[in-house]
Amino acid sequence: MEKHILVTNDDGVLAPGLLALVQEMRKLGKVSVLAPDRNWSGGGHVKTLDRALRVKEVRLADGTQAFAGDGAPSDCVALATLGFFKEPVDFVVSGINAGANLGHDVTYSGTVTAAMEAVIAGVPGVAVSLETVDGHLGEIDYGPAARAAAKIVRQVVGNGLAHEVLLNVNVPFLPDEKIRGIVLTRQGLRVYHSRLDERTDPRNKSYYWIGGDAPTGVPERGTDVGALAEGFVSVTPLQLDLTAYRALTDLNTWQWDEVPHETVLLEAKEKVDLVS
Repeated sequence: MEKHILVTNDDGVLAPGLLALVQEMRKLGKVSVLAPDRNWSGGGHVKTLDRALRVKEVRLADGTQAFAGDGAPSDCVALATLGFFKEPVDFVVSGINAGANLGHDVTYSGTVTAAMEAVIAGVPGVAVSLETVDGHLGEIDYGPAARAAAKIVRQVVGNGLAHEVLLNVNVPFLPDEKIRGIVLTRQGLRVYHSRLDERTDPRNKSYYWIGGDAPTGVPERGTDVGALAEGFVSVTPLQLDLTAYRALTDLNTWQWDEVPHETVLLEAKEKVDLVS
């Protein structure tokens, strides 16, 4: 039975990376497109509850029917998995993002959190991002990233994913023949160089920009950052369970009550005895 694949993104429904992904996903199944009507980069995991969500039909550059929602990427996935399309969604593929999503980026990324929303809905999710190079002139070729994504999604279709697991895929900015392969990785260390720029408007009111230089990363082998630096496609399995299990052991040694637990129980028993 043909699989129904939802394609979304956070760069906006008319972004060229989405079109490249749609064209490759068509080789794997039926494709529906529901993506934001504007750029939501850095928007994180959003669920809009305080207003109505609106969707309009649009056409991609190749004439493909698509739908543009006025909410976040995760809103678009929620709409799709809750019944906007009459046919149930089997897989969600988000991207292709213009820029890598590495390390702690995943908490900010609308691309990745769209795939997270899919997993919450019980649908396998894959996020795909393409490393970009500062100062690159001309159009970005998303073809290699789209073809790498197709290889990975084909594996997901054939093998499935564990419960509450999504795949975060990052592709180096290289032509097909220079990509060295696909490797499994863990999250690496992303280094942010943010700074606060305070300005004053014409009415003498302060306003702020959060800016700074582009983030960098520590290219440690075995990480997503390291894989891109070595010319590999990085596939990082992420889970929704954010519990720091190693910290539980240490935290369990802390005295959480002002008085020992046994004393509290004894005092409670004494109060019951007095009442009776």
